[in-house]
Amino acid sequence: MRIVFFGASELGFDCCNMLVQEGHHVVGILTLPSSFNIKYKDEVQSKEVKNVLFKDFNYFKQEHNIPVESVTGKMSEYVERVERWNPELIIVIGWYFMIPQKIMNLPSKGVVAIHASLLPKYRGNAPLVWAMINGEKETGVSFFYISDGVDEGDIIKQEKFEITEDDTILNVLKKTSQASLKVLKECVPLLAAGTSKRIKQDHSQATLFPKRSPEDGLIDWSWSPNKIKNFIRAQTKPYPGAFTIINGKKITIWDASIDPIN
Repeated sequence: MRIVFFGASELGFDCCNMLVQEGHHVVGILTLPSSFNIKYKDEVQSKEVKNVLFKDFNYFKQEHNIPVESVTGKMSEYVERVERWNPELIIVIGWYFMIPQKIMNLPSKGVVAIHASLLPKYRGNAPLVWAMINGEKETGVSFFYISDGVDEGDIIKQEKFEITEDDTILNVLKKTSQASLKVLKECVPLLAAGTSKRIKQDHSQATLFPKRSPEDGLIDWSWSPNKIKNFIRAQTKPYPGAFTIINGKKITIWDASIDPIN
């Protein structure tokens, strides 16, 4: 089965590497530069941001002779390049842009992705950060078909894992990677054989979360101690961190604990 991979993050790199190591036929990769333009709250203006979880996919070109294209313009400009790779399946992990319908129509087995939540919960952006901010005790990954809506496609498989009281976002990212690799290893052969499951989402149970920018890390000290702790551990390294302003100076807070009252 001819696979084209879209990815730019560390998670995407690990998943793509596993596919290559398992002997799957990855025939082309679309990736992004370490800094790229993305829209935040102001949908009129875009802002160049640095992807803190960026991984250089040119490794696959150098080590495995797989064609790698870095997207520096609109996705619509890359339709012909993807078409030349003649994909049967497109896998999207650690990607940041909408995929044009012309690309969606190319692979006979569809376009699939991993989203770091148990869909239909936490559709949208930064699902792990939002889950931790909200004090969730459990999350997971969903391997699903991309459709017209935001994370609304049919589910192929989900893998749950626990968020413990001591976890930071780094721990949760590692759990996400482990769960994603497990799901891909199991399900990609089933997709090739045409025997994978396809389960409709219950849209009535959906929750949708917006994009986050570094400025969203401002702590509100009127929150409860638990909410403040969750807010800090959700945005600690490798992310920019939660912060407060003291005498006009920005102070980043990387860790927090709650002392019991005697």
